[in-house]
Amino acid sequence: MRQSFLWSLPRTTVQLGSRTAVMGILNVTPDSFSDGGLYCDREAAVARGKQLEQDGADLLDIGGESSRPGSQPVSEEEEIQRVVPVIEVLSRTLEIPISIDTYRSTVAKRAIEAGAQIVNDISGFRFDTELPNVVRQARAGVVLMHSRGDRATIHRQPPVEDPMQTVLHGLTAAIDAARDAGIEAGAIVMDPGIGFSKDAAANLKIIGNLKVFSTLQYPLLVGTSRKSFIRTIVGNRPEAWLMGTAATVAATVWQGAHLVRVHDVADIRAVVDVMDRILTG
Repeated sequence: MRQSFLWSLPRTTVQLGSRTAVMGILNVTPDSFSDGGLYCDREAAVARGKQLEQDGADLLDIGGESSRPGSQPVSEEEEIQRVVPVIEVLSRTLEIPISIDTYRSTVAKRAIEAGAQIVNDISGFRFDTELPNVVRQARAGVVLMHSRGDRATIHRQPPVEDPMQTVLHGLTAAIDAARDAGIEAGAIVMDPGIGFSKDAAANLKIIGNLKVFSTLQYPLLVGTSRKSFIRTIVGNRPEAWLMGTAATVAATVWQGAHLVRVHDVADIRAVVDVMDRILTG
């Protein structure tokens, strides 16, 4: 059985362990790999956020810059203009906590001021040295994801001989950076970064051996939703992407994931609810 944690956020705590938490994805971008352009309009984004909560999301992750392979960075000003108005509305209407998916301290600060309680950083505090201070000062929750390379090369990294040890080393370094900055242990969640700086074989090995990361003694978030390594297995049919995602989610829950980050919240909520019942007997 998974170890239980209380994830400490500015205005609430999230219990992790007895029940798998589902983080719904809301991309306010024109070029995300799966839903780019669908929710660029503020009203459409707000409606989608509300729908994800109704579908069973426990948290909502809002992003204003695509991090898919081949994506181009946008300016801080553009990222802020995309996400802050949506967060301002949803933070007043949703009961679930909001996460800002960004690696930039300025964007994180504005998002937190607008109502976000979590910073989800794909760089694990590697891209912006001021970001740990923003998280600490706000007493925000933080997701530290493993990746390699800079923003331009994050998806062009060579394969590694031992992906498990590479990820373990990178997550340890990110956690150390957070604690050195004064961030409380209870605010931290770790993410092995499926699909980032890893080939398909590495992604599958990590999913099958997630229990290795339990030695770090922090909650574990995993995001496999609709990612390209699934498409290399099941082909190019959208309905197969969902089924492939469901299989990977079930495997990660079996291996100890506390949270899963997904697009298809209603379907995956059913998957994790069944998995939780299996795990608890």
